[in-house]
Amino acid sequence: MTPPDDPPILHVDDDWKAQAQAEKAKLAEKEKAAKRQAAEADTTSPPADASDPQAGPGQLPPADFKTLVSSFTSQALFAMGAVPDPQTGRRFTNLDAARHAIDLLGVLEDKTKGNLTDEEQTTLATTLYDLRSSYVQIANATRSPATGGPTQ
Repeated sequence: MTPPDDPPILHVDDDWKAQAQAEKAKLAEKEKAAKRQAAEADTTSPPADASDPQAGPGQLPPADFKTLVSSFTSQALFAMGAVPDPQTGRRFTNLDAARHAIDLLGVLEDKTKGNLTDEEQTTLATTLYDLRSSYVQIANATRSPATGGPTQ
């Protein structure tokens, strides 16, 4: 038994410290490599197709002609009251905004004439016809029968 006056003896093993530091460095390097691989995969993979069942929430649709037409179509339908406001759930009608979105699709049709595939041309023409028909119906429905102007 040791006398109580002697301080306890601490034995420090420097080998385990060095080994722990080396393992920690290896883990950090593996994490960095995994992050680099994930970042490279994100930049080299093609954008997710909106119809792709693997596409997760928050992923953007491809930047193509169909998406451009769809974007203007959504704006027009929203402004014509065909789609409720996602914040309030209420529908509203802004015929000026609807007409603007439809006119932009018309500009797109004029400026791309002769440069679209048959499928793209058909999609654009059909979409414009449907939107213009809906616009006329809604505009006529909102006019007052007595004055020919908008209802209050």
